[in-house]
Amino acid sequence: MKLSTLPPKKRVQFFWASVLVATIIMISVAGVVVRAAASQTASAEVTSTASQDVSMLALSSALAVGLCGIAAGYALAKSGSAAIAALAEKPETFFKAFLVVTLCEAVAIYGLVIAVLLWLRIPA
Repeated sequence: MKLSTLPPKKRVQFFWASVLVATIIMISVAGVVVRAAASQTASAEVTSTASQDVSMLALSSALAVGLCGIAAGYALAKSGSAAIAALAEKPETFFKAFLVVTLCEAVAIYGLVIAVLLWLRIPA
């Protein structure tokens, strides 16, 4: 069954189901990474607050990537279709449409940069 043959309501349901599954997978991977990092730092001077800090940093970086990716995808879906419609009517609006779509994609890149900065703060 192809996605393009589904009615629009089913496509929206499929999209949100995919988003939910992707979010669960990202949180699970972050949990595994946090568990591995916490088990490696089992020295005497490490307190429970240090492991909580590590887990919060890992969870924050996962949320930064996930939520910014979802937001950028949603914004790109809405503004991209509007930009294509505007270009079909007036070809001289190319730069404005390109600028709007580029700014939507920048949100995902900013989320990735923030996630990398948070990830680098996790002690080895």
